[in-house]
Amino acid sequence: MSIEHHPDESLLTGYAAGTLDLGRHIAVATHLAACADCQKAVSLFTEVGGALFADLSPAPMGEGAFVALSAKLDTIAPPRASIAAPPSLPVAGLPAFVRRYNAGKWRMVAPGLSMRPIHLPVPSAARVFLLKSAPGAKLRHHTHAGTELTCVIEGGFSHDGGHFGPGDFDFGDSGINHQPTVDPGADCLCLVAMEGHLRLTGWLGALLTPLVRL
Repeated sequence: MSIEHHPDESLLTGYAAGTLDLGRHIAVATHLAACADCQKAVSLFTEVGGALFADLSPAPMGEGAFVALSAKLDTIAPPRASIAAPPSLPVAGLPAFVRRYNAGKWRMVAPGLSMRPIHLPVPSAARVFLLKSAPGAKLRHHTHAGTELTCVIEGGFSHDGGHFGPGDFDFGDSGINHQPTVDPGADCLCLVAMEGHLRLTGWLGALLTPLVRL
């Protein structure tokens, strides 16, 4: 597998530091499961972060800080408490940790395009879902109200940013206007973490956007 497209440095450092919301964390982790180069980068960022913390001078804790922290921890539910023990997403190519999340049913969101929501155990700014596109399908030109992190699981697609195959990572936001076209011959399956919604561009796109439930 030749992976050409990767998360940018801000996403990888955010993953290493644990500052990404759960949706984006899942998208980056899905890419990492297939990409040895990004695994090495995250490992390096983690080591650098640890070294920086080791060089910090100790600071005294405020009075009652431990009690306050203990009380806060008691109110936080374990992130994995709602993850099903047996795999509920028996989809080839998905990392094992993703297959253990509960998921909804497939539903059509546009001709040749279906999605299956993945239910997260804690609130997240980005929702996560599987997106399946028919061979040769061409999405309309669109941009995004927020960010869209896409990991290709099977098949592939192309747009102005290049060709994206299994393991590749694609980033979209309001500054990008593209028209993905799915490779012929097989479905394209992706894991997507999306904040906000897709916005079709052009006068026809403005009319059709309310009909695309994505």
